[in-house]
Amino acid sequence: MDIVSYMRDLGRRARQAARVLAAAGSRDKDAALAAIAAALEDARPALAEANARDLDAGRANGLDAAQLDRLELTPGRIDAMVEGLRQVAALADPVGEITGLSYRPSGIQVGRMRVPLGVVGIIYESRPNVTVDAASLCLKSGNACILRGGSEAIHSNGAIAACIGRGLAAAGLPAGAVQVVETTDRAAVGELITMPEYVDVVVPRGGKGLIERISAESRVPVIKHLDGVCHVYIDAGADFDKALAIAVNAKTHRYGVCNAMETLLIAEPVAAALLPRLAAAYAEAGVELRGCPRTRALIADCGAAGEADWSAEYLAPILAVRVVADLDAAMEHIARYGSGHTDAIVTEDYGRARRFLREVDSSSVLVNASTRFADGFEYGLGAEIGISTDKLHARGPVGLEGLTSQKFVVLGDGQVRF
Repeated sequence: MDIVSYMRDLGRRARQAARVLAAAGSRDKDAALAAIAAALEDARPALAEANARDLDAGRANGLDAAQLDRLELTPGRIDAMVEGLRQVAALADPVGEITGLSYRPSGIQVGRMRVPLGVVGIIYESRPNVTVDAASLCLKSGNACILRGGSEAIHSNGAIAACIGRGLAAAGLPAGAVQVVETTDRAAVGELITMPEYVDVVVPRGGKGLIERISAESRVPVIKHLDGVCHVYIDAGADFDKALAIAVNAKTHRYGVCNAMETLLIAEPVAAALLPRLAAAYAEAGVELRGCPRTRALIADCGAAGEADWSAEYLAPILAVRVVADLDAAMEHIARYGSGHTDAIVTEDYGRARRFLREVDSSSVLVNASTRFADGFEYGLGAEIGISTDKLHARGPVGLEGLTSQKFVVLGDGQVRF
């Protein structure tokens, strides 16, 4: 079968399954999630074997350390997938919820009902755990999904897909509810994003090049973010111990993720006291620093930051550092160079914290916490299908509610309009 026919067959199956899922009750959907979790537990050896094949191939193909880290399915990450499924099952089902019912002068009641989007296409690179995150959220929110993972994770995704298929069958839900594209042919992506008759929304998760391509070529609405240029601003009113812990964690916890800090901003009044301590911690972690002139005057072994560094998403142990005059200067820097993803302030000053929350225009804004918390699992969404920096429909980590829409419902008792 050629790639066009193959993808359109997936689309037809997904559209049929979406009608079944939209009518499915919470009990059936939760049973499927529990069965998938059990299948993953039973398949740990098979998952490890499949992932080892992908890792071996990745090393042979020259994947760097950050890419291999994203690809690896450690026992802890399998634990997280299982826990994510269980958390999503425990969440309230948003489908069918009616809100805002109110009487109109005519006697009718008008409200809004939350409904599935329909068929969701997810395109992602490297991280095989996304297969489970996407499947769980789409199932719970009543959506069918077509998942296209990266070629580097083909064996891992295939092993996970087998577990999902067993879980769907055990719960009596159609196999078309979750379909993993089995071909590594890049043409599959082009077909997926140009089938509006079968696909209602596309979510790309991966590098900037992938997301730019999907945004430019898709004939289907896209939920996306392009860059994760995240900042931590250490205010003059910061607690030094908190600032040290947050700034180190935001950068070094994991490098190849979109919510890792890429630029550290520090207020001039505390720079001399804090920067040497921070530099020592980063040196111990192997992080390369690139700083402004004032930063380089305060710490040794710091490279010069160029203009491009302030807007760079390194996804690597590299950090840009700038000393700024005050909160206003920090927010001006974020507005100019940030990507609207995640930004944090460290301060004990309530007024400045409130200003930062109100004036920084990002999808997640944090006070006295690491940017690494900008994640669906940590936000209590169970998992996330992606992070959106758009301002329409969904913004920030996209969980169950972000995968639904609303329609108006009207309850009457024989009223007619005159």
